[in-house]
Amino acid sequence: MLRLTKHHGLGNDFLVALADQNPELTIDPELARSLCDRHRGVGADGLILSFPPSEEGNDACMVLLNADGSEAEISGNGIRCLGQALLRQDGRNEGDLRIETAGGVRQLRSIRGAAETEIWIQVDMGAATAGPALGPLSQAYPALHRGTFNIGNPHLVLVLESEGQLQQLDLATVGQHLESEYPEGINVEFVYVHSTDHMQLLVWERGAGITQACGSGATVAAAAAHSMGLVGEQVRVSMPGGEAQVSISDSTLLLTGPSVFIAEVTVLLPEVTVS
Repeated sequence: MLRLTKHHGLGNDFLVALADQNPELTIDPELARSLCDRHRGVGADGLILSFPPSEEGNDACMVLLNADGSEAEISGNGIRCLGQALLRQDGRNEGDLRIETAGGVRQLRSIRGAAETEIWIQVDMGAATAGPALGPLSQAYPALHRGTFNIGNPHLVLVLESEGQLQQLDLATVGQHLESEYPEGINVEFVYVHSTDHMQLLVWERGAGITQACGSGATVAAAAAHSMGLVGEQVRVSMPGGEAQVSISDSTLLLTGPSVFIAEVTVLLPEVTVS
């Protein structure tokens, strides 16, 4: 039996399994693929496994498996969902958390709301660094600005010339095409900057495809636009699933957004029941 909770951050949905509730929890890509299947499983963009931390002072170690079973380093939306699950388990709505990820330790702080329903959480995402070299397809794609970045996971950011170009984008075809030229895969963000404090984003996520929102993508895109002189230090990032807030400083990037509790899920392998 596997006990999980389901959450979403701006429509980017995750199943969360806590080790405290699942003593025999293991990393199982096939289980992730099965559970995340929207027709034959529960359905989600990813499966988050929470293990005991490796270092004193940290609260959990996060392992994120994408819907295709591949492992991702970090997810800005996913880590907020895990934060909600941990706060909910502890019966509290306020507090700080330190969560280990494959992309480094991330600090979380609850801002407002209730862990039982919807809670807003701020994540210190660290700093964005240079990503892999631009591939020829990425260089040829029509954009005002382009660049690759890393915030624990890799991103290609393309700043488009017009809102119309963004709206007419064949996201699945173009996103998959551009990702294919990076051997380790890459998250692809298409951005239109409305003003110095507002931008719009569509994302093709490595291992998940089209998603309603991408927290790390919103963070990197805002940082990239800021480095290009297009936005200021406080940026609203609009995505199909809703808006996130990114705060930019010389030392770090802060991502703030909601996590919504959806359901408790009990998996009696090979059958799935939802309550």
